[in-house]
Amino acid sequence: MVLSRRNFISSTAASLLVSHFIKNPPAKLPLAFSTLGCPDWEFSKILDFAAANGFAAIELRGLMGNLDLPSRPEFAPDRIAYTKRAIAAHGLKIACVSSSSNMHEAEPALREKEISDARRFIDVAAGLEAPHVRVFGNNFKGPKEQVIARVAAGMRTLGDYAGTRGVTVILESHGDFVTSPVLKAVLTQADSPYAALLWDAHHTFADGKEQPEFTVKELGQWIRHTHLKDSVLDGTERKYVLTAKGDVPVERQVEALRSIEYRGYYCFEWEKVWHPDLVDATVAFPDYARVLTEYLRKPLKKS
Repeated sequence: MVLSRRNFISSTAASLLVSHFIKNPPAKLPLAFSTLGCPDWEFSKILDFAAANGFAAIELRGLMGNLDLPSRPEFAPDRIAYTKRAIAAHGLKIACVSSSSNMHEAEPALREKEISDARRFIDVAAGLEAPHVRVFGNNFKGPKEQVIARVAAGMRTLGDYAGTRGVTVILESHGDFVTSPVLKAVLTQADSPYAALLWDAHHTFADGKEQPEFTVKELGQWIRHTHLKDSVLDGTERKYVLTAKGDVPVERQVEALRSIEYRGYYCFEWEKVWHPDLVDATVAFPDYARVLTEYLRKPLKKS
């Protein structure tokens, strides 16, 4: 077959284009999911599924039914470098390593246990080069102002430890800590560059009764990571549903974050660990990615 000059140039250009995309793949949208939604998946399946479905990152919240991540073999000192390489080989990042540590505890021995536990998670995050570790404020046990001060002190203590390891401790809007005045008080008193906020946008809306634009206006400077999910009222309780199928203003939550040039991940928290009757992650995760892709690719509305 005779190769004409035009065909040669066209063929060469196509080859160069393919080579460019292999070396420089298109940037993924900042989508993530929490492993809370796939509690029975092995780590290799989590990585494969995330990469195949357009996710850029994963939030680690337990593996194979075990919420104590530092005790998992994948994160043992002699294995964590291998685990980090496997994550990178899939083109993924770890968005957050989520602990169960509560900063509201007052009893000294129990409080020290919670702080020590959070430090273990910070060490895992540092080993994975993950930017964040999640903790809770959670409950008002005692006078409100005293609890706020105690939570702030815990955040500051952990921030001092985390900062030297390249990690930021983030307080989730959860439990009794779901309104902007409370969260602002904690973070202002913590007064640490390594203490910030995980905005669970469902909780501030459904439990805190705040509109997303207000929450972001009040707390935007501290938001480093998010949890997004949708639900509907079912009697007096809320029932989780697929994204955009409920009454939680997820699109407005995304738009509010975009309006402040949020640079973190939009993380789907599908709470199948706590609600095993929820639709399987093989359905819910790709559905979330499809809906969020639509939201993130829309032109941002002018204020």
